[in-house]
Amino acid sequence: MSDPSSPQNDPKSLIRIARESGETMEGEPLDLGVRVRDLRKARGWTLEQAAGQAGLARSTLSKIENGQMSPTYEALKKLAEGLNISVPQLFTPPARVEANGRMVVTKAGEGAAHATTTYEHELLAENLTSKKMLPYKARVRARSMEEYDGWVRHDGEEFLLVLTGVIRLYTEFYAPVEMRRGDSAYYDATMGHNVVSVSPEDATILWVTSLS
Repeated sequence: MSDPSSPQNDPKSLIRIARESGETMEGEPLDLGVRVRDLRKARGWTLEQAAGQAGLARSTLSKIENGQMSPTYEALKKLAEGLNISVPQLFTPPARVEANGRMVVTKAGEGAAHATTTYEHELLAENLTSKKMLPYKARVRARSMEEYDGWVRHDGEEFLLVLTGVIRLYTEFYAPVEMRRGDSAYYDATMGHNVVSVSPEDATILWVTSLS
């Protein structure tokens, strides 16, 4: 059985160990309960899910988050393993994100036009450099898969939202899906994919492709 008075069971000792190991610590130690709650919520986990990941009772995790108990070193290790971080990171302030103020507005119809045999693309936020994603609207001209010269595929991930009309989304590994206004899909863009309009008029869609 571990000794509660041992330095290993003292969170403040963990701060010292972290400093000595070279991990960067800034300011005073954080409120552990708040830190654990923030880490859990950042992962979208309920108390039950986080407790299950850490191998702790839900009531124990709840008491830790609410500052009603000081966890043992063993509990801290379980928490860190469940959150997939190191123990010192439980006491490390989250990195501050500095806003860089980048913004660009594209008014309706003012996007850069780029037409192909199957689509009419309107590139959005074209003047913003070093983007991490590529947003564009597309009018879908194609009415059948035969109009494509094989699958479209490229690096990154892609989000599709139907704006008007009805489309059929074909993908390399899934059955075709019919989609209407308001329907959306998120998929791996390295997987072959094509879109055709199945409504009388050309359908329009919003596409956002990751560039990282």
